[in-house]
This record gives sequence, structure tokens and C-alpha cells, in this order.
Amino acid sequence: MSAFLRNPPWTGSPPILRGEQVYLRAPQPGDWAEWARVRAASREFLTPWEPTWAEDELTRNAFRRRLRRYARDAREGFGYAFFVFHRQDDRLLGGVTLSNVRRGVTQSCSLGYWMGKPHAGKGLMQDAVRTVLGFVFENLGLHRLEAACLPNNEASKTVLRKVGFEEEGYARQYLRINGRWSDHLLFAMLHGDRDKRG
Repeated sequence: MSAFLRNPPWTGSPPILRGEQVYLRAPQPGDWAEWARVRAASREFLTPWEPTWAEDELTRNAFRRRLRRYARDAREGFGYAFFVFHRQDDRLLGGVTLSNVRRGVTQSCSLGYWMGKPHAGKGLMQDAVRTVLGFVFENLGLHRLEAACLPNNEASKTVLRKVGFEEEGYARQYLRINGRWSDHLLFAMLHGDRDKRG
């Protein structure tokens, strides 16, 4: 059992999570240029699935604000952000976020992710999500990991199902995506589900 289980995981250096093809680490100030480039090149690909982008979305100042929010959430135990890099050449591929960490009788959090267009459809996000499971269930000691996606987001549904999430329901107007309230499919994985998969 991890030493992180009873303490906030970000008290020391943030962990690096290593998968088969990718590794995940906390975003750093020096990531801005590559992050902005990947996001800009993938804007048309990403915007149908994300909240509306701010006018200054890709600026250095907006990135700094984002990092401050990530650091505060991690410090307070509310959420954890990771960038996803290719192990072969350290290219930034996308990101994974764990948000709305709930303790008490719930012991759960929500999963979100994005992948740059050139890297989509290659199994890299499946590897990233599988890799973050250890952090969720072992380091954070949570019982349940939840995810939601638009009903027509076939790529996201494929990622979740292949990793082992189970579809649990349908939520009307669940999240405001690309400027409008949108229905979502709800998925979840329990700690025991991961154990069953070996």
C-alpha cells in the first residue's frame, strides 16, 4: 500500500506515472509552448467535446492561471492534473485530469482526458487511463472512478470500455460542452473491478 494513501499525494515532488507507451506527470511552466502548439493544432478536433474555450485560452498567462489552479487543487486534495507524454521521444500527447475528489462515504473522483489530433486512435489514451488507475485506487485509496462522455463520442466510449469501465446510465444536460448543455453517458470503475481484470 502506498505511502500516499493517508497523506496528500502532492506534498513532495509530484509522481511520474509510467505506462507501456506513455508516462504522465504534473504540468510544469516549461510545458506551455508545446501544450499551446498541440492544443492549437487540435482545436477543431477537440472543441466539440470540451467546454467553450476562453478568448485567451492558449496564452502564457492563461496557462499560468491553469497551473496555479492545478497546484491549489492538488494541495487541497480536490483534484490532480497530468500531462501525457510518449515514452519514446517525450512528445506531449494530451492530458488526464482527476477532479471532484470526494472523501467520506463516497471515496470517488471524476476522470477527464484529451488527446492531440495527431496522436488519437493509436491506443495511447487507453494506456494513459490504465496508467492513472494505480494512482486513483492505490495512491489516493479511492473506491470509485467516474467518467462521462457525449453519446456520439465513439472514441471516448471505446477508451473507457477497453480499459474496463462499465456504462451505468444516461444523464440529461449533464455538462455544458461547446456552449450548450449536453446529455452524457455515465461510466464508472470500482476498485474491485480493476482487481477482477488482473
